Amino acid sequence: MEEPATRQFEMSLSDGASDDDMPLTLPTEDSHSGSIRKGCDPFAQTQRSKLQHRRARINQQINKEMRMRAGAENLFRATTNNKVKETVALELSFVNSNLQLLKEELEELNSNMEVYQTDSEAINVPMIPLGLKETKEVDFTVSIQDFICEHYGEDSSLYDEEIKELMELRQAMRTPSRNQAGLELLMEYYNQMYYLDQRFFPLHRNLGVHFHWYDSLTGVPSCQRTLAFEKGSVLFNIGALYTQIGARQDRSATAGIDKAIDAFQRAAGAFNYLKENFSNAPSLDMSSPSLCMLVRLMVAQVQECVFERVTLTTQDTNFTSQLCLAQEAARVSDVYLLVQQTMTQPLMKDYVPFSWASMVQVKSEHFRALSHYYAAVAHCDHTLSAEEEEGGEEAGKAFLQFYINVPAGPQLSQVLRDPEKRRKLGKAHLRRAVIRHEEAMRVHGLCKILRKMDILQDVLSLTHKRSLDKYSELDREDDFDETAEAPEIQSHTHQKTDITPPNFSTVQVTDIFQKLGPLSVFCARARWGPIRVICLQRGEGGLGLTLRGDSPVLVAGVVPGGCAAEAGLREGDYIVAVDGQDCKWAKHGEVVNMLKTCSDRGVELSVVTLHSHESQVSKRAIMLSHGSDKENTRQRLLGGGKGQSSASLLNWNRKKKREGSGVTKRLGSTFSLSFGSIRDAEAMY
Repeated sequence: MEEPATRQFEMSLSDGASDDDMPLTLPTEDSHSGSIRKGCDPFAQTQRSKLQHRRARINQQINKEMRMRAGAENLFRATTNNKVKETVALELSFVNSNLQLLKEELEELNSNMEVYQTDSEAINVPMIPLGLKETKEVDFTVSIQDFICEHYGEDSSLYDEEIKELMELRQAMRTPSRNQAGLELLMEYYNQMYYLDQRFFPLHRNLGVHFHWYDSLTGVPSCQRTLAFEKGSVLFNIGALYTQIGARQDRSATAGIDKAIDAFQRAAGAFNYLKENFSNAPSLDMSSPSLCMLVRLMVAQVQECVFERVTLTTQDTNFTSQLCLAQEAARVSDVYLLVQQTMTQPLMKDYVPFSWASMVQVKSEHFRALSHYYAAVAHCDHTLSAEEEEGGEEAGKAFLQFYINVPAGPQLSQVLRDPEKRRKLGKAHLRRAVIRHEEAMRVHGLCKILRKMDILQDVLSLTHKRSLDKYSELDREDDFDETAEAPEIQSHTHQKTDITPPNFSTVQVTDIFQKLGPLSVFCARARWGPIRVICLQRGEGGLGLTLRGDSPVLVAGVVPGGCAAEAGLREGDYIVAVDGQDCKWAKHGEVVNMLKTCSDRGVELSVVTLHSHESQVSKRAIMLSHGSDKENTRQRLLGGGKGQSSASLLNWNRKKKREGSGVTKRLGSTFSLSFGSIRDAEAMY
């Protein structure tokens, strides 16, 4: 199932990057102690873990059946024997039946919303969470070891601990806990992949590692070798985990509602970031239409939480406060209607679980019914306050803006002051509320999964009964006039729903493979010659070389005829070791001290020469870069040049150099500092 070469999952350029998108921790010479974040116990018998285990088992079965189907289809096309064709056709029908059953079973699991809901006894409409994408284990050992030996020319056995730490981190992120620690674990691995990409993934070849991920909703497997697919899948799981955290909040208090709002906004931000910055998704759950649907769904759930908070915090029960509640409910109905329309688009119609589509339609009808109920309560139970009576024109104007279209009949200002007219208008609103409640219950009854959700049944039944009781209270025996049609309510909200983009700087990481050296030079994009050992003897005129910069120190010049030149040292060499002591991360002064303290027998320098860099960097302007973890907006690590090949797994843009500045800021919050800015560190020895 390897991806076509021209349709690999990609990260595309975006101009709106911020400093929050970059991992703030630069590699240092200090050794790191590894991640302190751990995943959940995969054998813990919680409801959520049981659900994930069942999903993983079904995903494997679907993968097996799809391989069988692919083989049978190939045989069917290749054979000319009619008897074989009949046998294969029969086998294909059997496999397709199994696949359909497995997908239906998986859909039911993926639609399981009750597992992720809060344990609170409060009666709230359930939210729609998203299950995590499953993935197979990945063994980096052989691929990274081979690359270290071949590309870096080092003994790969020295990096066994680092490889083990990377694999343990990936294994842990497969089972994140459903809290802030789980989010930080996913973010840590996501940020660590920036360094992994720079160290081991050249632009024009792959590492040979296959990343297997399953579609979150259908379980269809996808496999690619590009790290962009791995990053996109992890980012998807960050958004999915936020949906689970939001769904589990106790929304019976404002604190829980605020937490749910924050979680759903961050989920929307993660999905939106994925939609804007990644392309050629191999699975439907990460396709642009699917991500657009998920963003709208999260925004709708935020709007629902806003309505719940307004309901809790509205202390006054006067006329205008009830109108406000009605407009908030109408707003929730509108955004869910938009989600429903997105789910019925051609690509999404057969992909979105039926229970999701049903739940969205139920909520759209339910909140529309609530808007009419609160409008009826405002008309029938609450008179104008003294302040509202004095400002009758302002109240009439506000009432006029309450409806989309002005209803026929008497002026609204007259309706406000006539109790009988208000009663009839309230009765019309209640009639529409009851109709909408009944439609919500009808849609709810058509879905087997929703029928199992007792709390949803309770909410719909209680609100329907409340509207019926209110209608009966307003109905009179001598009410012979036909009930008028209530006008549509203008939706309005007092809190705009925002999308919170992911902030990658909240979790600081250290490059696991920092022992390889500074990323500005020792990366997969750079090419250099083999390590040369130079034996220097101090002469009367010194060593005859000029050093510049830090980490690693650069040989900026060699005196013709001097000791260094005769020993074979060349301008542009990097000093990686002095007398066997690694100094890739050493400062300028530290290397100088090593050279000054050399004995009469001389000093042994290990140097490498940077021949070329895939970003065409010049030797005189090697850039010390700290790249943003927002891969798609990051340029090639050491700057761009003319004639650069575009045959890359990622889409990149070149930046125009800013003039008159030693420090430049790139797109995607990438900062570069040329060696020219630290020329005071250059000295001759």
